[in-house]
Amino acid sequence: MAERSDEAISVADFARRLRRAVEGASGRDWVEGEIRSPRAVASGHVYFSLKDEREDATLDCVMYRMQALRGRRHLIDGARVQIFGRATVWAPRGRLQIVAEAVRPAGRGALLAALEALKETLRAEGLFEASRKRALPREPRIVGVVTSADGAAIHDIVTVAFRRGRVRIVLSPALVQGDGAPNSILFALDRLERYPGLDAIIIGRGGGSGEDLMAFNDERVVRRVAALSVPVVSAVGHEVDTTLTDWVADVRAATPSEAAELVVPDFVERVEMLGRLRETLSRAMHARLLEDAHFLGRVGARLSDPRFVIAEKQQLVDDLTTRIERRMARTAARRRGTLESLRSRLAARHPRAVVFGASAELGPLVARLRAAAHRAIENARRKLGEGESQLVALSPLAVLSRGYSIATLPDGRVVRRASDVAPGARISLRLGEGGLDATVDRTRENAPS
Repeated sequence: MAERSDEAISVADFARRLRRAVEGASGRDWVEGEIRSPRAVASGHVYFSLKDEREDATLDCVMYRMQALRGRRHLIDGARVQIFGRATVWAPRGRLQIVAEAVRPAGRGALLAALEALKETLRAEGLFEASRKRALPREPRIVGVVTSADGAAIHDIVTVAFRRGRVRIVLSPALVQGDGAPNSILFALDRLERYPGLDAIIIGRGGGSGEDLMAFNDERVVRRVAALSVPVVSAVGHEVDTTLTDWVADVRAATPSEAAELVVPDFVERVEMLGRLRETLSRAMHARLLEDAHFLGRVGARLSDPRFVIAEKQQLVDDLTTRIERRMARTAARRRGTLESLRSRLAARHPRAVVFGASAELGPLVARLRAAAHRAIENARRKLGEGESQLVALSPLAVLSRGYSIATLPDGRVVRRASDVAPGARISLRLGEGGLDATVDRTRENAPS
């Protein structure tokens, strides 16, 4: 154990000792971790934290302007990187930090990977589609705001909104950063959506680090914003900050002040525009009236005395009436001639005359029909007799009647040759009249001569 000295040293001397000790123990290794809350300042330097996501360990880092110009593209919130530099103690704050000299990617950080995966899921569900975006109301009367009650965002929104027009601002306060922020925002949205007559909602906060804005990347908050029944303007962070809430909202504003400008139309500007439109309309109407007056003057000069115009039209009517009467008389005479011709033809075709003529023609036809039927019957009988004679001549029974017989086996087969049966076999003989059952004593291949 080192011996304790009673002599005191200044804080600056102690800080310098720590600085020398820390710098001597570093500067030889690459350090890997996840970028958190990168912040670029006007000087060009970039400040950030390097976090070990597996253990609860964080280091403050700074990359000066010249090195930041080369490695700026890797300094993304949530990205996993490796940095090379030297640790030091910054005396004014007594803070340990790493002065990074080089940075290289080491894969995607857990936070960034999770956000990208959620973003792709929401995109696949269509929550980012432009087709589902709603237009902001033209004449909003009640605008709801979800943000911190103590932040600058609500002050900026109210100031801009009241300057631009007559609108009621309803604040539903919520935590906008920290572990409890997502639940607080969800509760504020539920409460605000129940407000009667609500026209639009602004949700957001002022600028902040990437870690401060994580509540607006929470999946529950993002889905709730997408499901709101009124148009939503997301005003989270500044121009360089983008959250998932910005993607699902109907309109995205870079700042709360811009959100108020988008939602609330400028009353003074609209009054001026209406005045300009009124003046333009008045000039147009005056010009149209002058044009119509000139037109009426030209038309009036071309018209003659209306009495002559009327008399001319009456004369035309008389002429047309006469022509119509003549045409009707000729048509009626022609139709009367046609009618008389039809009456004469109809009298010649009176039903009684038609029936009498048909009866006179029907008598000879009946006699002819009976004679033809009688001849047809006689012919049919003659053909039937001839067919019967031919059938009898060809019938097997006629052959049997001349002394022949047909021998069959028990299974019904006809015996055609002596070899079809064996001695002792039973056969049946069919005669011209009746039949016989017999037993074969012997067979002969050739019949006796």
